[in-house]
Amino acid sequence: MYQHGFFSAKIKLPSDYTAGIVVAFYTSNGDVFEKNHDELDIEFLGNIEGKPWRFQTNVYGNGSTNRGREERYNLWFDPSKEFHRYSILWTAKNIIFYVDEVPIREVVRNDAMGGDYPSKPMSLYATIWDASSWATNGGKYKVNYEYAPFTSEFKDLVLDGCAIDPIQKFPNSTACSETDTWLESRDYAVITPKSRSAMRRFRQRYMYYSYCYDNVRYPITPPECAVDSNEKQRFRNTGRLRFGGSHRKQARMERARRKRRSRAAAVSDDQTDM
Repeated sequence: MYQHGFFSAKIKLPSDYTAGIVVAFYTSNGDVFEKNHDELDIEFLGNIEGKPWRFQTNVYGNGSTNRGREERYNLWFDPSKEFHRYSILWTAKNIIFYVDEVPIREVVRNDAMGGDYPSKPMSLYATIWDASSWATNGGKYKVNYEYAPFTSEFKDLVLDGCAIDPIQKFPNSTACSETDTWLESRDYAVITPKSRSAMRRFRQRYMYYSYCYDNVRYPITPPECAVDSNEKQRFRNTGRLRFGGSHRKQARMERARRKRRSRAAAVSDDQTDM
């Protein structure tokens, strides 16, 4: 188990007939703290033939599974064709999820989160499992075992952090101070202006659901949400994209709206001249 750390692996996903399948790379302590576990998830969601993989990140603290903090995304590449690196940074101050070198999500700890911020030692897991009840179109499409086995490959694993004896559920507060200081000084623990711009671009283009904008589920915005006004206007009050479809489709629709407004303005000017 680790008390904070950087967890990373290169992963290649199954390629065909993956509806209902979830491939997960995550940290958890559910085997030790059954009723109040912590968890940080990267979960890849299978899809029907011809449709791309999608994935989600999630954060649980102190057994707060009834307050899921999901964000869902598309990718700019096919994760079944070649290996890509996926990473989770967890410190006492923040959590950052990465795809290759791009930070895609940051959760900054604040006092209002209380125990919802993961704080207890966790282990790293990699799993592939049947999630037919929810993974693909809300459970509409199930796993088809005629196409089994489903194989996901993991390599080049990185585990940087403060290793803890599993028997020691609550380590001394100073036991990991030196390692924590080292961890927080690493390049991956700091989001530079350049990498923050890359994160903003990713979220604008590929994020299609965020719990932070789901006012139906959370009428009061969760305290860790740093609401971006430009980002928020793209989403309905259910947290899903306002116009649906891919980011390319949204861009086309926005260009079409601008053209219509431009033509309307031109007609108005012509009428004024008359």
